[in-house]
Amino acid sequence: MDATIKVAELGASRGAAWLGEAFKLFRRAPLAWISLCAGWLVITLGLLIIPFVGGVLANFLQPVFFASFAIAAYRQGAGESIVMGDLFAGFKRNMRALVNLGALLLLAEIVILALMALLGLPLAGSEERTLTIAEYVEVLKGKEWILATGFLLTVIVKGALWFAPPLIAFHGMGTVQAMRWSLYAAISNLGAMILYGLALLALFMAAIIPWALGLFVVIPMMAISTYIGYREVFETPA
Repeated sequence: MDATIKVAELGASRGAAWLGEAFKLFRRAPLAWISLCAGWLVITLGLLIIPFVGGVLANFLQPVFFASFAIAAYRQGAGESIVMGDLFAGFKRNMRALVNLGALLLLAEIVILALMALLGLPLAGSEERTLTIAEYVEVLKGKEWILATGFLLTVIVKGALWFAPPLIAFHGMGTVQAMRWSLYAAISNLGAMILYGLALLALFMAAIIPWALGLFVVIPMMAISTYIGYREVFETPA
């Protein structure tokens, strides 16, 4: 561990406060943040429709984009204006380590999916014909606990590595070093991380009620909050 970096141990209530701080930054430049997040989603969805390699590339690049969000939030906090080019700022900050992080996250998702299949989760492509949504829901009856297990494992992995993209972007860390620091910070602030996750989930659920218009606010808040959390947990941000 790098002795020049310190991890603050925050109270659980600070987890929800990260979203409040994120909203303050969003409110100062709503159109800019909506544009950044819209660009991210368009690129990601565009990659996902490319056969074979598109989904892999999309997963590899997610930490790069979240590093870009952290850099944009840092610049905004320093009084600078957000521009559309900030969406690609992460590509200029230790990109190889960020892409490696994306690859490891994808590998973790594959392992979790394989575990769910071993536990008995029916896979949509395992039938002789393609199942309709209604048929697949019927097949899933009694196996909801497998979905819950997979969701919980995914949340644990994502939460443990939540701080890794800004650590790589701001401190020039390698992938493994950033993962170790992120895991240590998440464990040290477990209460704040849990409350943050629950508050974010509640916001997403509320956002989809009025024709999903609330997502125009909640998605940018999520993007900004990754930097807010990093800034509070790590006492010596670059």
